[in-house]
Amino acid sequence: MTKTLKKAINRALAIFGVRLTMTRNDDAHRIVSGLLAKRVDVVLDVGANNGQFAASLRGAGYRGKIACFEPLPDAHEKLKNRFAHDTDVIVHPRTALGDERGSVQMNVSRNSVSSSILNLLPSHADAAPDSEYVDNIETDIDCLDNVFADYVTPGDRVFLKIDTQGYEWTVLDGAAQSIKKIDGLLLEMSLVPLYEGQRLWKDIQERLEAEGFVLWQILPGFSDPESGRTLQFDGIFYREKSVRDFKGLD
Repeated sequence: MTKTLKKAINRALAIFGVRLTMTRNDDAHRIVSGLLAKRVDVVLDVGANNGQFAASLRGAGYRGKIACFEPLPDAHEKLKNRFAHDTDVIVHPRTALGDERGSVQMNVSRNSVSSSILNLLPSHADAAPDSEYVDNIETDIDCLDNVFADYVTPGDRVFLKIDTQGYEWTVLDGAAQSIKKIDGLLLEMSLVPLYEGQRLWKDIQERLEAEGFVLWQILPGFSDPESGRTLQFDGIFYREKSVRDFKGLD
């Protein structure tokens, strides 16, 4: 792809707060390299949307079990259909994950992927107009500690991905016991507030460090298409004692 064409596409996508990058396949392979080095048996995909993350893992060569959690009705249906013939991708009944079992109101964004239990802030809406909320639904909510044993057996090595649009901290609150059995995580981490009441990257990093994890990799995330300022990135964490597993990896 020429630089001129890439710039033209980026200008067209800017109205949606999207920027074309050429690194996503590389990112997926980096993630899978870590999963293979750690011999991960189960990936828990919290905030799976229609299965983009799970599909990228499959495309990069991960063949282990993936358990997906998604609260939006349309996205959940697409998720089930997408992996209908992959018996190792298990789609949990439609629910959000947080810190308790019950029901919750969820805001639905125009682009689907920016949907959140939290209210959207102008910093997000200005950078990505297509993230505006167009609906509000009620959905079941549970916590990871209540469903962990449904997908993980003793001895499994587990990787947790959380993409819940500012609600990551609350998901971790509901994983107080299961976090002890998790070997690695990938989370969206914000540099500036994008959702009302969300915790920023430093709080999340300090919390995970206290649980025995170290920040292993940073992957490109969401940027303001006008200013170029990075608003959000993906942080990959592994337990400090696992560092030796990565010797020799790029």
